[in-house]
Amino acid sequence: MGSSWRWHLSRTMRLAMRWCRGPQRGGGCGGNRPWISGRCFEVWSYSKMLLRSLYFNSLTNADTLLDCAFEPVYWIVDNVTRWFGVVFVCLVILLTTSVVVIIYLFVLPTILSTYPLYMIVWHLCYGHWLLVMVVFHYYKATTTAAGSPPKEKTQIPAVSICKKCITPKPPRTHHCSICNQCVLKMDHHCPWLNNCVGHFNHRYFLSFCFYTTLGCVYCSISSKDMFLDAYNTIERYYQTPPPTEPYVESTAHKSIIFLWVLTSSVSVALGALSLWHMILISRGETSVERHINHKETRRLRDIGKVFKNPYHHGTMNNWKLLLGVEKRSHWFTRVLLPSSHPPNGDGILWEFSFSRRDPMAI
Repeated sequence: MGSSWRWHLSRTMRLAMRWCRGPQRGGGCGGNRPWISGRCFEVWSYSKMLLRSLYFNSLTNADTLLDCAFEPVYWIVDNVTRWFGVVFVCLVILLTTSVVVIIYLFVLPTILSTYPLYMIVWHLCYGHWLLVMVVFHYYKATTTAAGSPPKEKTQIPAVSICKKCITPKPPRTHHCSICNQCVLKMDHHCPWLNNCVGHFNHRYFLSFCFYTTLGCVYCSISSKDMFLDAYNTIERYYQTPPPTEPYVESTAHKSIIFLWVLTSSVSVALGALSLWHMILISRGETSVERHINHKETRRLRDIGKVFKNPYHHGTMNNWKLLLGVEKRSHWFTRVLLPSSHPPNGDGILWEFSFSRRDPMAI
């Protein structure tokens, strides 16, 4: 390798010296121009080859070049997401608190004064249960580390070396550029949690999304009649001609409209996100693995093979592994009640659903 670049360098220098000395014979002006153009082309070719030898890689492709071109954009997005994570968490806390305050000030008094006793008991129990589950799982999702490979332990199963951390990368582990570390069974980096979603907090994230969706649907349905009444009252005031009786916009009307619009929109958006993650869990995939497995499926289809996900153990088993359900009573104590039990496994060693001889994505 060392002799090769020395030879190219010496060859380029000799060509440059010959070009500077000029032609040895045929010193006519007419024959000088082709000689100069030919020597310039040779110098340009060798210079271009030397330049390419500094950065050329046999593994370079269009995707690599595109990643390099968009590296400044990725850097800006990563830093903005990292610094605004605290702002997003504060926004979630502020909006959740505002919903709870409006419920206690305006919706709950209406329920207590107009609903029958059994409905009052049901609303009090169901609403407070949802509130406890949302607050608990959001706190655990934001404060629980997703998990990273141990750097001091070298004897760990690895499928590759992380190009950023320069450390062994176990199966299902990916590097998060925002957290600047490798994450075990990484799903994605959530700015609303200011944390990565990985092996140790994946259950908390999914439970938070699910129970928040249920809470928003509950608030939207419970306040629907109050919303329609407040909307119609405000709408009458802006009719042409306006009503003769005096009208003063109350804080209750504005609060109920804000509550219904917020909870309805969040229930649709977060419900779609929760459904998407439930589909991925049923297939034994994460968000990152979904893209990898999709590319691997197309690649193997072109050569007449079928891709099998090695981490898919069946829909019900996938859910039991994620939720930590080992016996029937755990569906109540670990799913329907707040629970801080750790997930199955350490996120480094994984059980495969078939032999490693079969095609698999890493």
